[in-house]
Amino acid sequence: MPTWSLVSICVLLCIVVRWGVSLNSYSGAGKPPMFGDYEAQRHWQEVTYNLPPQEWYFNTTDNDLNYWGLDYPPLTAYHSWICAYIAKTINPDWVELHKSRGYESPSHKLFMRATVLVADLLIYIPAVVLYCLYLTDGSSKKKVSTLLCFLLYPGLILIDYGHFQYNGVSQGFALWGVLALGLGWDVSGSMAFSLALNYKQMELYHALPFFCYLLGKCVKLGLMGKGLFLLVRIAVTVLVTFALCWLPFLSDPHQALQVVRRIFPVARGLFEDKVANAWCSLNTLIKIRSILSSESQLQFRKKKKKKKKKKSLDCKCIAVLVLVPLCSMLPLFLKDGLLAPYTVTSLAFLLLSIYLLSALEWSVSLSLFQFYVSVAAMAGLSIVSVVLVPPPHLPDLFPVLVSATAFLHFLGTFIYFNVVQFSRPLSKKSQKKNN
Repeated sequence: MPTWSLVSICVLLCIVVRWGVSLNSYSGAGKPPMFGDYEAQRHWQEVTYNLPPQEWYFNTTDNDLNYWGLDYPPLTAYHSWICAYIAKTINPDWVELHKSRGYESPSHKLFMRATVLVADLLIYIPAVVLYCLYLTDGSSKKKVSTLLCFLLYPGLILIDYGHFQYNGVSQGFALWGVLALGLGWDVSGSMAFSLALNYKQMELYHALPFFCYLLGKCVKLGLMGKGLFLLVRIAVTVLVTFALCWLPFLSDPHQALQVVRRIFPVARGLFEDKVANAWCSLNTLIKIRSILSSESQLQFRKKKKKKKKKKSLDCKCIAVLVLVPLCSMLPLFLKDGLLAPYTVTSLAFLLLSIYLLSALEWSVSLSLFQFYVSVAAMAGLSIVSVVLVPPPHLPDLFPVLVSATAFLHFLGTFIYFNVVQFSRPLSKKSQKKNN
């Protein structure tokens, strides 16, 4: 079967899976007064439609920041604004100021799920398809196998379609950036990644490898010639992209600073919902919160980041990409009533991954060992989290264990790929590509 026919089947399958998950429950359904992330996204549509941009990030009588105040960059707000206009056309009650708080109905749920799917079809899925077809080596079977692993990864599907977010948009923009850099379109790649940063601040995790790769290329071309010209073009592109995204807030420095404060709410500390795996894991041994204040934790984190030096784009990207499937979001899924979709999609993805291992040509025994250890650890934690009740004096035992296990996976994988990256000699094919 031709490659594009297989790709079409893969995309159709991923759409069916996504829509199937979307038919289940969502974050905070029927749980006032705050409800959940579903209500947060709906509320942002309400705010962006009814209020001017200058009030989106400020606490006012019409915009209570304590009730799901907008805390993502401007591009997320514009996306909410577009969705709100469509929602207003279909049913004005969905975005009516104040009165729509906590709105729930089957038709609105259908609309909200459809907005996630449309965003994926426009941004994330095309980027994945093109990346797998044009930037991965190997046979058509291997490329399609990689595509399936990308599109059917349950973590992203459950978070976006079950819990309810739009992570596919920011990851899609970032992947468009990787695709552009891989094809030699450095300016376009810089613009795409700037859009990713302006959609979700989480993409800062990928900023260092982008920066190092582009700066290294400029240095290699010569900072007194073509390299300098490329550096200026990239800098102008990034500045213009950011300026356009932040345009409504640049007329007043106070406005821009308030947006920054909302995007980086350092007062929450490092332990919110136990998602900061490194800190939660370390806190089990050293009680950081009892030793350091939130401000001191932040300063320590800043100093630590300044001391880190990364040698390779590939190493950082591989480590981050491996972190994603290894980090379990089980506590969140249990909270949202997504145990059944979590179990079904995870088992299906596991069986598919094992079947596709031969197509992906896993030749390193340690990689296989890590894979099976990961599966066993997460399966065990999933079972005990559902079946057992934690001791009264350790109510967060299982979420902390999940967080610590995910961190150890990341640390081990990161070290392993660094060793592989710098210990293996380049193949002739890789040397030709570098040249």
